[in-house]
Amino acid sequence: MKINEVSNLTGLPISTLRFYERKNLIPDTFVKRDANNYRIYSEEIVEFLDDVKVLLSVDFSIEELSLLVNQQLNLSYEAKTKMVEQKIKEIEEIQKRLKKSKTFLSAVLEGKANFQTKC
Repeated sequence: MKINEVSNLTGLPISTLRFYERKNLIPDTFVKRDANNYRIYSEEIVEFLDDVKVLLSVDFSIEELSLLVNQQLNLSYEAKTKMVEQKIKEIEEIQKRLKKSKTFLSAVLEGKANFQTKC
């Protein structure tokens, strides 16, 4: 696939795809070059980029993702595991705060919260 096809299938702008490549976020296994030096992407890139979007949505940084996927950096399996475990802990903390906020807002709607304005 050419870059515009990948862009259409993933909803990511071409500039974002090129940025991801510069940041070593897209492994070479997904991208080849043809005789004219155009990028040719494998079909698996779409699923990979969908996964990247999910990871970015839970606050992985581009740099963290690059560390996870870039085999040339020689980051150990243990280091990658710790990075993912830490992110899971952060997500769990966010879930706790959201649950508490949801409970409070429900109490506000029911008029059971000590809140200055009744809804």
